[in-house]
Amino acid sequence: MAPQINAGDTAWILVSCALVLLMTPGLAFFYGGMVRRKNVLSTLTLSYIFMALIGVQWVAYGYSLSFGSSIGGLIGGLNFIGFQGVDAAPNPDYAKTIPQGLFAAFQMMFAVITPALITGAFVERVRFKSFLLFSLLWATLVYDPLCHWVWGQGGWLKNLGVLDFAGGTVVHIAAGFSALAFALVIGPRRGFGKSPMEPNNIPLTVLGTGLLWVGWFGFNAGSALAANGVAVNALLTTNTSAATAGLVWMVLSWLDGRPSTLGIATGMVVGLAAVTPASGFITPMASMVVGAVAAPLSYYAIRFRDRRKLDESLDVWACHGISSTWGMIAAGLFATVAVNSDGANGLFFGNPGQIGIQLLAVAVTMVFSFSVTFVLAKALNASIGLRVKPMEEEVGLDISSHGERSYS
Repeated sequence: MAPQINAGDTAWILVSCALVLLMTPGLAFFYGGMVRRKNVLSTLTLSYIFMALIGVQWVAYGYSLSFGSSIGGLIGGLNFIGFQGVDAAPNPDYAKTIPQGLFAAFQMMFAVITPALITGAFVERVRFKSFLLFSLLWATLVYDPLCHWVWGQGGWLKNLGVLDFAGGTVVHIAAGFSALAFALVIGPRRGFGKSPMEPNNIPLTVLGTGLLWVGWFGFNAGSALAANGVAVNALLTTNTSAATAGLVWMVLSWLDGRPSTLGIATGMVVGLAAVTPASGFITPMASMVVGAVAAPLSYYAIRFRDRRKLDESLDVWACHGISSTWGMIAAGLFATVAVNSDGANGLFFGNPGQIGIQLLAVAVTMVFSFSVTFVLAKALNASIGLRVKPMEEEVGLDISSHGERSYS
């Protein structure tokens, strides 16, 4: 029987598309509040530009490389180039009850926000032209292949049975370890560790956190690709992990002095990132454990980064890379087919082999994303340069790169 379009599923994924796209402005505000006032517009632009850049790249060839006919399990073919054949008919390989055009649009929103996450590593000092070129290359050489490996029909990690419901590897670990690599190449901001670099507008970051949390319901629950029980479970696990991590982070910061508002917001985002790969496979009670463990892991990863005097400015590695590494492992521990019959059981439900598959996916994603990003950043730094000039950095990128001020 030919696949049939389901109106309820289609409506839910249309809403989810909008929710996930909302996350990119949310991320822009989240990051924008944490930089100095002379770099607010620049930081907002680093996120917003992906809605344009990847909005074109994905239609032109990104979707095809990610979800086209598999070439050796490594990359998609060019059969969907220019969205050829991507129309209102469903694609039974990916989503049997919604138009393939809608599936492609939903996946586009993931492709938009993932490289935007990396920008937290190099705010306040990156050259805009170099950033644009890097971003296009990164989307093509890192995101699209990795997306195919994990989610594409015939992808080699998908064939191994990896559990990654909504992007632990493809989005968060890839962005986190790419951010670490880029930060190592570009070097610290002028005056880092010597001059105060206080956030300019913490309420803006808190607003961004709220938008991210709301958008994450589309990110995770939408990844069920249907309006069903798996989507409901993913929404509940997403909320529970974020809530738990926010509370634990509050306690950790309270033990170190006072309960920081910025810290609580950061903890919430850490809980959201951690549960992403497991959200459609584990119970809400298990997601509480995910959030409770993710918060201290990321909290002390930030401390470690700080002691190493590495200016990975907005802690993408600690908050996304480390938390989602734990989330991938947690999927291998707590996953149960009682939640999602299309998934697998984890260690605690009689399938210890799943942990090995999860760890392999984590290791491959770390090594691949870090090494390709490091080489890309080194090559661009040696050719056109990654950093603005010292005087431009001193003046601030709002004026020197964009000719505008955030505040009069």
